[in-house]
Amino acid sequence: MSNKIAFISEHASPLALLGGTDSGGQNVYVGELAIQLADLGFEIDIYTRWDNPDKTKIVAYQAGVRVIHVEAGPIEEIAKEEIFCYMDEFTADMLGFINDEGLVYQLIHANFWMSGLVAANLKKVLNVPFVITFHALGHIRKLHQKEQDKFPPQRVAIEEEIVQCADHIIAECPQDKKDLLRYYHAEEEKVTVIPCGFNPQEFFPMYKELSRQLLHLDKTEKVILQLGRMVPRKGIDNVIRAVPLLKKAGINVRLVIVGGEEQLPGFSDGEEMTRLKELAEILGVMEQVTFTGRKDRKELKYYYAAADLFITTPWYEPFGITPLEAMACGTPVIGSRVGGIKYSIVDGKTGLLVSPNNPEMLADRIKLLLSNDKLLAVMGENAARHVLDNFTWEKVAKSIKSLYERVLKEKTRNVEEQVKIAAAFEDAITTFRQSALSLSSVILEAAEAMIDALKNGHKILVCGNGGSAAESQHFAAELVGRFEIPYRNALPVISLTADTAVLTAWSNDFGYEEVFSRQVQAFGKKGDVLLCLSTSGASQNLISAMKAATALELTCINLLGKGGGEAVHHGNINIVVPSSSSQRIQEVHLHLVHLLCGLIESRLFHEKPLKQVQQEVFFPLKVLNGFTRVFEPGVKGRGIRKYGS
Repeated sequence: MSNKIAFISEHASPLALLGGTDSGGQNVYVGELAIQLADLGFEIDIYTRWDNPDKTKIVAYQAGVRVIHVEAGPIEEIAKEEIFCYMDEFTADMLGFINDEGLVYQLIHANFWMSGLVAANLKKVLNVPFVITFHALGHIRKLHQKEQDKFPPQRVAIEEEIVQCADHIIAECPQDKKDLLRYYHAEEEKVTVIPCGFNPQEFFPMYKELSRQLLHLDKTEKVILQLGRMVPRKGIDNVIRAVPLLKKAGINVRLVIVGGEEQLPGFSDGEEMTRLKELAEILGVMEQVTFTGRKDRKELKYYYAAADLFITTPWYEPFGITPLEAMACGTPVIGSRVGGIKYSIVDGKTGLLVSPNNPEMLADRIKLLLSNDKLLAVMGENAARHVLDNFTWEKVAKSIKSLYERVLKEKTRNVEEQVKIAAAFEDAITTFRQSALSLSSVILEAAEAMIDALKNGHKILVCGNGGSAAESQHFAAELVGRFEIPYRNALPVISLTADTAVLTAWSNDFGYEEVFSRQVQAFGKKGDVLLCLSTSGASQNLISAMKAATALELTCINLLGKGGGEAVHHGNINIVVPSSSSQRIQEVHLHLVHLLCGLIESRLFHEKPLKQVQQEVFFPLKVLNGFTRVFEPGVKGRGIRKYGS
């Protein structure tokens, strides 16, 4: 079996430079997870939007991992909020590439809601299951950003459809799962929490003094670090607002802010960078804040290690990879009590949790830790050990591999069950076709015998065991009541399986073999019909009933299967279904019950005009067992039976 997996990450390519408006944790997640899964034996193709004409269609990213650029809109950078309109093109180009290359994927892993939409469409065409990591949920963004949210208004509705269509959903933290259950009504068993991770070969404890020397940072300053994408929801302004509060409390700090579109940021480096610089100027702390701009990923470990504290205070964060990377470098973290941050930080052991948008609380916690070097050191050691034990990409990949296997096992089971269903229908079709060819004449003969008996004032007794007992009661109900003709006289048909008092008393006192024959002796008269239903034709209580019927000169009609068994020797008319399957036999028996009911009704009632039938049913019929039965029309074609002497 192929181990090929298709990743879709429409706006976040692992080839992108990190720290910009649309480049951050998702880019890392996709790239690192793909590499680790390749090490576990998977072949990964990452489909992402082609946003640079200098890039080739296919890029070999790592061993076993390719990045495939998909044409969707102009080949240039477009803000992710503006690319939804190109998702049909994305789907078509990706599908064309898959078909042209003859690729067969076991599974698709979508990242973000637009990728989920593509995956859902591909599932319909290719019948390939998909899992999704949303990375952020539109409903939660709207709760915080309201009218400032620039994504298309249909995002939440599309996410709701994806939640229903996806074979499984990966939540990045317990809060993410709660949000999916609460706001999207996801099935709990379809959501599994698997966190993000870090690479211990990339991030590890280092000497603080050496790191500061490499970065040209003052060894004597207290350094707090903010690193990540320059977007409002990251709460970088909250950290800047804490700096003058610390200064007022006698704590001088150096706030280093890493991230942005340019390596040496000017005021033109995006709206958010401009806003943050203006805020620092207004608060009078520009000299204490260093904006480094974007940095290559290989440099980040030095910034983490150089800092006394890492600060991350977003108001919404599905997970947050940067706190893991900071803790991996032995740096305690102060983070917002939101989403994945409150999941990855152990409050009081690897750092501290604070409320978002609360610079006063943040300043107080920074002061607490920077004033206690011993506590800071212990937290740093705890942090490095905590993330190494719980949050490596290797551990994450193994968890996701297990999830893939569960999804694929479920798909295999579904396919096997679909094959069984198709085979059962085919077997039923074959049995019905063979029955139609071989049983038509004997069915008519049986119907004729019942019609003659009813025309001459006789009755029909019916019996069977198990499912056949249910069918015998069904046959009686249709003829006593009605089958297809709404206004007609009741017909005298008695199911011998309906009286539980007789069945239990006689079987308890004398044995079950005589429960039907005893009733035949009680109700049967010469000229009546006994209809027996049996899949095997070997039930002794039915054989006994047939013998009793023969002794009383009843016509015995049998609905049988499996060659008819012993019962064929006791029936006047035997309808034997050509099958050895009890299920198929019972299915045909039910069809035969309906056929016989239809034939009986048609012959006895269809030739009379409706008015004549309506008039007749008001007149007494034959006196039966001392009672005169009158049948009057009831509501919606059903009758009201009245009994009287």
